Amino acid sequence: MRRKKTFKREPNPDPKYGSVLVAKFINKMMEGGKKSTAQSVFYSALEVAGKNLKKENLLEVLEEAIKNTSPLLEVKSRRVGGANYQVPYEVKGKRREALAIRWIISVSRKKKGAKMAEKLAKELTDAYNNIGDAVKKKEDTHKVAEANRAFAHFAW
Repeated sequence: MRRKKTFKREPNPDPKYGSVLVAKFINKMMEGGKKSTAQSVFYSALEVAGKNLKKENLLEVLEEAIKNTSPLLEVKSRRVGGANYQVPYEVKGKRREALAIRWIISVSRKKKGAKMAEKLAKELTDAYNNIGDAVKKKEDTHKVAEANRAFAHFAW
């Protein structure tokens, strides 16, 4: 082995809730290094989502929303004998969480009209209730993986 072993760095917990998950979400939302803007947008969105759901524990809202949008399966392209197959794979823990966060943010950004905080609050509320576009994205991913289950034997 020529290189040093790399270590995955966890972000520091966020200042308000002391949660690494919230810090990851904020870092993923951040554009152009504007962390304070991302923080204010996220915190206000989480409060609005908590108010809409009548929940006291806002971290529970976020965790449940991420759990509901986390995919169990995904497909990867694999070239076998000149043909490309979509091979279904199980999604491991960290990637599952990262995909859920990414989908919630991208779906919120795509919505037209309201401020980002309102769009994110709406998507978090929908994800908590197991509806909405991010959950639909998860279900579509599962459908594709299920449709390509015949090629699972190419996973090695």
